[in-house]
Amino acid sequence: MAEGGLTIQPGVYVAEDELEEQFIRSSGPGGQNVNKVATAVQLRFDAAHARHLPERVRVRALKLAGSRATKEGQIVIEAGRYRTQEQNRADARARLTELLKKAAEPPPKPRKKTKPSKGAVERRLKAKAGRAQVKKMRGKIPPE
Repeated sequence: MAEGGLTIQPGVYVAEDELEEQFIRSSGPGGQNVNKVATAVQLRFDAAHARHLPERVRVRALKLAGSRATKEGQIVIEAGRYRTQEQNRADARARLTELLKKAAEPPPKPRKKTKPSKGAVERRLKAKAGRAQVKKMRGKIPPE
């Protein structure tokens, strides 16, 4: 396994050389510092060409990334929540790891459609007719 990479599952990981970080100016908290120092991080991960991602994980990761995925198959995560580069860097990596862990999970089984039994349908209709009868009895009494 690559030194300093992200471990997703046993056998599924991201090597350090597959991650590209670029520091940009943050719009968040930081006072005067926010105008001078590039503390936010833009983490790019080329999922389409990742060496250690199985095909099913790669496809699901790009689907789960949604608008964070580019047409070229890169996942771009921007983190500017904190005032320091280190915290934002750790945040971006944690978010990428979380996305890839979710992509590595097997997809949920599709729901099987079921029909109510004939007895259940009959009981429902019988109860419905009984309620209708009760409500009908509440009506005005016709004059004799």
